[in-house]
Amino acid sequence: MQICLFDTPLRAHFFPFTHTRSIADIRCGILTMRERWEHYLKVQHTATLTVSYLQNCYTSPTTTTTTYINGAVHASDALKTAIIALQAGQALYFNELLIAFKSQEAIYTNENLLQLAQQAFKVEFSGPISYLNKIWDIFTQNGTQIKADFQAITSDKTSAPLPNYVQAINPEAIFIDEGAVLLPCIINASNGPVYIGKNAEIMEGALLRGPLSIGTQSTIKMGAKIYGDTTIGPGCKVGGEVSNSVFFENSNKGHDGFIGNSVIGAWCNLGADTNCSNLKNNYSPVAIYDEAQQQYIATGLQFCGLFMGDHSKTSINTMINTGSVIGVACNIFGSAFPEKYTPSFTWGMGQTATKHQIEKAIATANAMMNRRNQCLSKESEAVLHYISNKY
Repeated sequence: MQICLFDTPLRAHFFPFTHTRSIADIRCGILTMRERWEHYLKVQHTATLTVSYLQNCYTSPTTTTTTYINGAVHASDALKTAIIALQAGQALYFNELLIAFKSQEAIYTNENLLQLAQQAFKVEFSGPISYLNKIWDIFTQNGTQIKADFQAITSDKTSAPLPNYVQAINPEAIFIDEGAVLLPCIINASNGPVYIGKNAEIMEGALLRGPLSIGTQSTIKMGAKIYGDTTIGPGCKVGGEVSNSVFFENSNKGHDGFIGNSVIGAWCNLGADTNCSNLKNNYSPVAIYDEAQQQYIATGLQFCGLFMGDHSKTSINTMINTGSVIGVACNIFGSAFPEKYTPSFTWGMGQTATKHQIEKAIATANAMMNRRNQCLSKESEAVLHYISNKY
């Protein structure tokens, strides 16, 4: 069965993260949206249908008979059963939300897909269903998805043993994958499971609370305080205090400072003592800037911190306002608070800010990636050029 995950116009409300990826590659829970579908459907690879400037980063469908699945929808056993039962020419809906469409025709654009699905025989899914609808759903849904993912991916696996010098509360809800190294630390899984991925390292003195996911080859620094509903993606290095936040992959917060109710993209670096506010002094609901609408929108949330796009950096002692959005490839430095919205490819902050030149941004990205024996692909460089030309 060929599976293709598709984007809808909803992707524009997930900027800055969907500037550089399909919605399917957003991490929420232990897994990305794509990884979750691949696990439930028992497939090793899924194709992608997204906007034209991102399409070269992905594999397009290679056969005409393909099941197209909305990448913003969280996989579940019930949805898996309903999708497998689809016949060619049928579309699965939840109210007005297109979940999946099975086609025997080659489809080359999202617009064509959505048009064909509208004309198809509609099968109504009775629910329940969970999907990403707003950018803040990434952290507000994270704890629930960690619990669901933990059950799905550990049910037929055996955890490595907890070292006897680790103080654990509710150890039955702690899973340690192969190669993980745990030094003396405290893990409290009484409010939700704790998943520690392959070859991760938990340094001495770390305090961990579930629901929590520590990704493959990630490092939790000495004395770190990681509260529940948090995901530290693969290859990240995190210290200080973190609460209800999602780090995608290969990002660093190596020092003290607080990040809460936030989403940090890939290949970001938060300088020492970078702190974000996640609560306004008057306790009123937080508004954030929506690039698609070019205006501030109400979140309805009392707690909301930072949304930071890929390849962005902050300097030492950076102070970030409640509900801030920082775009792709920004370099934030200065003595004041950055603006609540910082466009992609910004160098500095405030009235003295200039454009981060694309050549320097690419050089910095490769310098960080080379430390982990990686580099930007030609396709990824082309995406950064495209974004730079917009700002």
